[in-house]
Amino acid sequence: QVQLVESGGGLVQPGGSLRLSCAASGFTFSNYAMSWFRQILGKERELVASIGSAGISTNYADSVKGRFTISRDNVQNTVSLLMNSLKPDDTAVYYCKAKSDFPREEYWGQGTQVTVSS
Repeated sequence: QVQLVESGGGLVQPGGSLRLSCAASGFTFSNYAMSWFRQILGKERELVASIGSAGISTNYADSVKGRFTISRDNVQNTVSLLMNSLKPDDTAVYYCKAKSDFPREEYWGQGTQVTVSS
């Protein structure tokens, strides 16, 4: 059974930091690119950051470059998102996604709420 379980969300003040984690099971984690998306109610889900299967290549949305860092551990089967200098605009539900091109498969976690507010 495939599972992606996010954790680490919560309430933080502007300028603060949070670390999100996503624990994967039920598939060969090291074969999948991993991403973090976020969604505000009523808006489309947007890509925040992604990392290749080997953990070498990374990609970030312009809005989070220099503030967020994505990383993965192919032994522990986890992917993390370190979020620094948080802004109220970062408030959203954050989702973890696993994607494989061959075979073509993707899996989503259930999401974790991040709220940035004073």
